[in-house]
Amino acid sequence: MSTAYQESSIRVLKGLEPVKQRPGMYTRTDSPMHIIQEVLDNAADEALGGFGKRIDVTLHADGSVSVEDEGRGIPLGLHPEEQVPVVELVFTRLHAGGKFDKGSGGAYRFSGGLHGVGVSVTNALSKRLEITVSRDKQVGHLVFSGGDVIEALTVRPLQSGDRKQGTRVRCWPDPKYFDSAAFPQAEFERLLRSKAVLLKGVTVSLLVEKTAQKTVWKFDKGLEGYLEQALAETELVAPVFSGDLEVDTAVEEGFAAGEGAAWSLAFTAEGGVFRESFVNLIPTPAGGTHESGLREGVFNAVKSFCEIHALLPKGVRLLPEDVFGRASFVLSAKVLDPQFQGQIKERLNSRDAVRLVAGLVRPALELWLNHHIEAGRRIAELAIRQAQIRTREGQKVEKKKSSSVAVLPGKLTDCESTDLSRNELFLVEGDSAGGSAKMGRDKEFQAVLPLRGKVLNAWETERDRLFANQEIHDMSVAIGVDPHERPADANLSGLRYGKICILSDADVDGSHIQVLLLTLFYRHFPGLIENGHVYVARPPLFRVDVPAYRKRPARKVYCLDEAELHAAREKLESDGIDPAGAQVSRFKGLGEMNAEQLWETTLNPDTRRLLPVGLGELDDAATRDMMNLLMGRNESGARRTWLEARGNLVEVDI
Repeated sequence: MSTAYQESSIRVLKGLEPVKQRPGMYTRTDSPMHIIQEVLDNAADEALGGFGKRIDVTLHADGSVSVEDEGRGIPLGLHPEEQVPVVELVFTRLHAGGKFDKGSGGAYRFSGGLHGVGVSVTNALSKRLEITVSRDKQVGHLVFSGGDVIEALTVRPLQSGDRKQGTRVRCWPDPKYFDSAAFPQAEFERLLRSKAVLLKGVTVSLLVEKTAQKTVWKFDKGLEGYLEQALAETELVAPVFSGDLEVDTAVEEGFAAGEGAAWSLAFTAEGGVFRESFVNLIPTPAGGTHESGLREGVFNAVKSFCEIHALLPKGVRLLPEDVFGRASFVLSAKVLDPQFQGQIKERLNSRDAVRLVAGLVRPALELWLNHHIEAGRRIAELAIRQAQIRTREGQKVEKKKSSSVAVLPGKLTDCESTDLSRNELFLVEGDSAGGSAKMGRDKEFQAVLPLRGKVLNAWETERDRLFANQEIHDMSVAIGVDPHERPADANLSGLRYGKICILSDADVDGSHIQVLLLTLFYRHFPGLIENGHVYVARPPLFRVDVPAYRKRPARKVYCLDEAELHAAREKLESDGIDPAGAQVSRFKGLGEMNAEQLWETTLNPDTRRLLPVGLGELDDAATRDMMNLLMGRNESGARRTWLEARGNLVEVDI
């Protein structure tokens, strides 16, 4: 094995080489499905913008796939800066595309494309790719192989028989990049059908040359018809509830004109549930914040209906899973600047999508329920039955527990739920932050225990002396677990919260409190860490007040640290906003956040960032030696030496 490591060892990948070297970073590699989907999404974005009424797809006998639309066609002229034909540029250059600028001057206002990466990945992973573009009474043709141009762009006048405008892309996926070269036709058909559902009035067709079979989809009823078809053999509790609304920017701050959601929702008492969601026509099989918004809106509407009509039996408390557990839905969100998890866009991460969808669904469903009282009662009864089943299951578990209950500490603000898997305890630094957390939390399942000052360094404290410290005593009683030496010795039968979250300021003192609490848990409550019950909440250090620009209203962006602040400034600049015009505020502590800000950034399960605490790669003996070096009272000399040797590796925030 060569040990040489020098300047020439560093390799710089250019063009499409990164995609070919690491295709799994850019697309799914189980089959060529996703690289074809990238082409299809471009055609769908044109239709979404109102350009064209047809998308035609062909699975050719030679294994290639072609997608043809009636859109505006990719420009054929030279790019003003790169001096390369634009149609060539978008297929050969990563992060080159027309969907970055979502403002009034952009080519696309709403689209699934974000990064300018999609079709260039398709090109890189194809043995051959042909493009034919019709626009401005001209037809352009270009051919690639493995991402390289093999037939330069030719442009001729439009002739009779040519499509007047649009783009046709035909590609031959290279099987060496995929686990299986077989094309998942059934999955692809479902995708095409869903595009037709979401693009009302647009015809989507699929021709399979081997069998000469052609399938055409066009849905006049849109989402409602799609959901009814999926649940055709299932008995519905109530009629399908559908809506298609755009946000009122005069009432809701932080949203742009045109943002909104369309949905169809149905409840079934038995059988499986059917759930599909989309963002700007992009399927999101892993869900995300738009689905969380739908769940929140539906839950609050049904809960309000139950309270208005006094339907809840005594002692029954509804939870979101009681209402939403038997719900089937198709959801299509329209978001100006969606943030996805990863290039394949399986999950939406945009925080504002929760508020967007919930704010549209709740009032619409409340109105519908009160106009359809009998249907509303049946939906409410279904949710109440689910809550009663859950409560009975919870009582069965409670009977196994000891009847001796410790008196909970007075400063603990407990939650109402007894569901261990859902309950959360926040150990909050300071009484002022504790007050904001109490007001901002969801009292159903979130409890708050404020801590006063720095916690005791318990690394060398004997277990028998721990309870002499009031803070540690209160934590142990609130959590319901006694101190123990080894994870195997832990008695977690009295555990009251599935998540124990350390919530401290995003500064040096806050980090110190985190270290002291983590030391306590590792030394005296290792079973909690071993079983994944300990988390560190990550509040933002900065808030960026972004002014209104183009058609996007003023908004707030929260940044975890300096790196995120730098990235946020770069994104503002790329969006055409002067970063100097955005006001940056630094939170000196949690106490400076009001309850709404603390909920949105740190407490809301749909938008917060929790860091799970676990044991690293070191074995237990090495970990204990390191902890003894860092936390031992008599190790100051060794600590000083260690800091002098390694202190330059840390960026200190002073």
